[in-house]
Amino acid sequence: MSVRAKLPRWAELGLLPAINLIAALLLSGAIIKLIGESPWAALKLMADGAFGSQESIGYTFYYATNFIFTGLAVAVAYHAGLFNIGAEGQAYIGGLGTGLVCLWLGAWPFWAVLPLAILAGALFGAAWAFIPAWLQARRGSHIVITTIMFNFIASALMTWLLVNVLIRPGQQSPESREFAPNAFMPGLHTLLGKIGIPFTSTPLNLAFLLALAAAALVWVLLWRTHWGYALRVAGQNPAAAVYAGILPPRVTLWAMLLSGALAGSLGLNELMGSQHRILLDFPGGAGFVGIAVALMGRNHPVGIFLAAVLFGALVQGGSQLSFDMPHVNRDMVVVIQGLVILFCGALENVFRVPLTRILTRKELGR
Repeated sequence: MSVRAKLPRWAELGLLPAINLIAALLLSGAIIKLIGESPWAALKLMADGAFGSQESIGYTFYYATNFIFTGLAVAVAYHAGLFNIGAEGQAYIGGLGTGLVCLWLGAWPFWAVLPLAILAGALFGAAWAFIPAWLQARRGSHIVITTIMFNFIASALMTWLLVNVLIRPGQQSPESREFAPNAFMPGLHTLLGKIGIPFTSTPLNLAFLLALAAAALVWVLLWRTHWGYALRVAGQNPAAAVYAGILPPRVTLWAMLLSGALAGSLGLNELMGSQHRILLDFPGGAGFVGIAVALMGRNHPVGIFLAAVLFGALVQGGSQLSFDMPHVNRDMVVVIQGLVILFCGALENVFRVPLTRILTRKELGR
């Protein structure tokens, strides 16, 4: 029996990620100590910067919204036995679809713009994921290689469009004109104010609730439908899937289409909710962070939400830390984030064996 199989489910989903996170924070604290700052003070500053006020909480959950969408995208593909590295490019092209709807139909009422923007973002993201999926399913091309390539193609395409086609006339910066006000995603502070709950104005907007709805939808699709069962069977054992009448190539196509649609929804938060125009590199690496979010969240929507909040807190709290501690610059904050990704992703099994032995001895002692 494998070591992974011996670890109890509660420890697999909760205790092991917590230990990995603590190890990453301890090593980060050691590095901060080496540069002459107090690790405890740095941790307090990060926590306060991420959760110490309504404003900081709003920013934390605003960043987390992007990571929820991309984490779900990676997780859906993972359950189908695919490693989708292309969420960044799919988010880029999906945001293009959302942005075009906002640019062209922004004069329409918001209730008409929103569903079309959601649909366009999902379709554009799915379309960008379809070609790598088809190449994997029909031609045997490796999904990791093709999705990485499509990230670069998406970046080049968006640069050309914003410099030569979508740029607002008379400006130098490669960005589109501002959306019409009807195409602005309402802020969560506005929605809460309508029901009598005061909240500080932040970029946190309706897209956060849409991300939660997407997480719930993914849970239902993967664990409460025949389609989700077929997807998970094909991902875990393609030979058994074929024996059961499931076609893995078809699963590959549909899983990547859903994955791309989820990643493509990032534009709802970033463009409609905050920037209100199409910008260069608006995903800001969220597609790559989504890989760590999915791994740390064990590819489950609840875990992905918690991991997304953690990474949102690292982004927001890290900004506060670099502002208040002169020796801890933005690069140092990136190092801390990288250590969390390292321990919760690539080195997640370092503590698995000793933890399994401890829990096994405890169980035998009973």
